[in-house]
Amino acid sequence: MATGKPRRSDAVRARFSAPPSRAVAALVYAAPVVLPVVLLAWATIGGIYEQLGHPGATLDDAFIHFQYARAIAEGHPFRFQAGEPATMGATSALWPLLLAPFYWLGCKGLLLLWPAWILSFAALGLLAREVWLLTKPLAGSHAALGAGAMVLAFSPFTWSAGSGMEIVPFAFVLARGVRRSSEWVESAAKPVSLEIELVALAFVAPLFRPEGALVSLVIAVALAVSLRTSPLRGGSLSAVALIGAVTPQILSVLVTGALQSNTAQVKLLPGNPYYAGPALWSAIRANVHTLVHVLLNGEVWSAEFIPRGSMPFAFAGLFAVAWCVRGRQREVRFRAVMVILLALAISVPCVYVTFLWNRLRYLWPFASFWLVGLACLTRAVGDVLGRVRPRWRAATPIAAGILVGLFAAKLEGTIDDVASCASGIDRQQVALGHWAKTELPAGARIGVNDTGAIAYFSDHPTFDVVGLTTRGEGAYWVAGAASRFEHYERLSASSPSRLPSYFIVYPDWMAMPPALGPRLHDATVTDSSILGGQTMVVYAADYSLLGSGERPWTPERSAADATFLDVVDVADLDSERTHAYELLGAADGEEILTHSVSPDGRDVVDGGRRGRSRERFRVTLGKHAARSIVRLESSETTRVHVFADGEERTSFVVDGGPWAEVTFALAHATERPTVELVPDSGVLTTYHYWFVDLWGPP
Repeated sequence: MATGKPRRSDAVRARFSAPPSRAVAALVYAAPVVLPVVLLAWATIGGIYEQLGHPGATLDDAFIHFQYARAIAEGHPFRFQAGEPATMGATSALWPLLLAPFYWLGCKGLLLLWPAWILSFAALGLLAREVWLLTKPLAGSHAALGAGAMVLAFSPFTWSAGSGMEIVPFAFVLARGVRRSSEWVESAAKPVSLEIELVALAFVAPLFRPEGALVSLVIAVALAVSLRTSPLRGGSLSAVALIGAVTPQILSVLVTGALQSNTAQVKLLPGNPYYAGPALWSAIRANVHTLVHVLLNGEVWSAEFIPRGSMPFAFAGLFAVAWCVRGRQREVRFRAVMVILLALAISVPCVYVTFLWNRLRYLWPFASFWLVGLACLTRAVGDVLGRVRPRWRAATPIAAGILVGLFAAKLEGTIDDVASCASGIDRQQVALGHWAKTELPAGARIGVNDTGAIAYFSDHPTFDVVGLTTRGEGAYWVAGAASRFEHYERLSASSPSRLPSYFIVYPDWMAMPPALGPRLHDATVTDSSILGGQTMVVYAADYSLLGSGERPWTPERSAADATFLDVVDVADLDSERTHAYELLGAADGEEILTHSVSPDGRDVVDGGRRGRSRERFRVTLGKHAARSIVRLESSETTRVHVFADGEERTSFVVDGGPWAEVTFALAHATERPTVELVPDSGVLTTYHYWFVDLWGPP
C-alpha cells in the first residue's frame, strides 16, 4: 500500500466533512432570521434616507423619549428639561434609559435614531425567534416556522421598528415572558437561571410599557406552580413578580408624588371626568367594536397593514390554539391559555380615549400572539385534511406560506409610509424646532401641543399644554380649552413666569384664539397623514384678555365696596372643585370659550359649559342674604327655577340668544347652601356666578 504525503483533496474533504464550529453553526442557524431583518432594515432606513438625506423619526413621540434619554445622560433624569419639575411623560420608562448611554457617547440630535433602529430591528429578529419557539410545542415545526416568518412579514412590526419607539422591543419582552413562563410550567426541573430571568422580566415588561404588567401576572401564576413542592419559595417569588407589575406606579410616586403618570392622566378613559358611569362603559364598548369589526378586519385605519376580511381568521386562530392542545398534558395547556389571553389583551388600549393615534402603535405589541393563533390554524387545517389523505398534511406549510405572502404584500406600502411619515415630521416639528432655536430669544418658554421635536431641537424650555411633559397641566387639557384659559388666568396672577412667551401649536388643537398673538412663522405639510394638522403655527403669546371676564358688567356694588360674598367661575377647575360643582353628565366637547363685547364696550373672554339642563354647586354666603349675578346663555326663552338646599326660592326669565347677565335673590338661605338652577325648557350655557349682599347698592 502506497504511503506518503496526504493528498490536498483529502485535506479539503476532511475539512468539509468535519463538524462545523459553533460560530459557523450559529450563523447558519440565525441566517433565516438575520437576513430578512437586515433586508427590512436596509429598505426601511434606506427609504428614509432617500426622502430626507438624513435620519428621521416617524413619530414626534420618539423625540419625547430622546429628550428624556438626554436628561438621563446629562444627569437630571425624569426632568424633561434641566430645572423643571420631574415628570413621567414618556410612554416607556425603560426606552430612554436604554438610549441614554448612546447619547452620552455622542449620538446626539438625529444620530440617536441609529441606536434606536439597531435595537428595534434586532428586537424584530428576536421576536421572530420567540414566536417560533412559543408556537412549536403547540403546533409543531412547520407551523412554528410559519409563525416566525409571519412576524418578519407583518408590516406593522417593520413600521414600528422604523419609528424610533419602544414598540418592537416591548413586543419581544411580552413574547419572551410568556414563552419562558410556559417552559417553567412544562419543565420538571426548575433551574435557578430561569427563575432569575422570570423575576427580571416581571419588572422589565411593565417598565417598557405599563401594559407589561400582564406579563408580570403571567409570571406570577407560573412561579406559583412551585407552591406544590415549595410553598414558601413559590409564594415569595410570585409576590415579587406581582410587585413588578406595579413598578411604574411605584416609580411615578417616587419621582412625581403622583400614583398616575402624566400619560395615563391624559389618555385613559377611567379618571376622565367626562367618562363616568354609563358614559365610561359606552366609550369602552365603542372602542372594542372599532377594534374587532374595523381594525382586526383590515379596514380604515388598519387597511395599510392587514388584509381586508382578516377578523374571522384571527378569531379562528385563537380557537385553533385550544384545538391544538386538546387531550395533551396540562402543562402545555398553560401555554395555550396564556397565548389566548395575551392575544385578547390587544383590547387593553380600548380604555384609552382613543387608540387610533400613531398608526395604532398601542395595539401591535400584542399582535405576535394572534400570529401564533394563525400558525395553529394552519396546523389545524393540515390535521383535518390529513385525516382524508395523509399527504394533504402539506396544507399546513402551504397555508402558512399563503399567510406570509398576504402579510408581505403590505410591506412595500408600509415601508413607503415610514419614509413619508418621517418626512412629514422632519418638515414640520423638526423644522420648527430648529427655527425656534435660531429665531426666538434665548431662554424663551414655548407652549407646545406636540412637545417632542420642538423641545429636543430648540433647546428652549417648553410648556406642554397637553400635560405629558409639564407637571399639572394634564387635567386642564382633558377638561377642555375653557378650563385651560381659566387656569392660565390663575397662573398669570400667581406664577406668571410659568406661562410661555410663545406658542408653537396646531391652532385647532389649541382652541384658544384669545391667547394667540401675532403669527410669526408656520410649517405647512399637506402630504403626510401622521401629523396632527397640515399647518403648525408659531405665535407670540397674548395674555391681555386674561381676567377680562372675572368681574360682571352688571354693577354689583358701589366702587368703594366692590367685594363678593362668593364667586363660582364655571369651567375653572379650581373654582369648581372649591364649590362642589357637579358635571351632571357633562360631555367631552361641551366646554366653551367665548370672546365677545360687553354692553359697555369691553372685550370679554370667559369660559363656560354648554348643554346644561341642570346646575348644582355650593356657595359660602355666611349669614348674608344674597343677590346673585349670573352670566349665561339660553338656547331659547325660558324660565329658570332657583333652588337652595332643595327648596325653590325664586325664578327668572332668560331670553334665547347671546350671553347676558341676569340677577336673582337668595334670601333666607343657609350659610353654605347647595344652589340649583333648572330651566323649564331648552339648555343653558353658564359662565360665571357672583354673589353679593342682597341689601347692597344694585
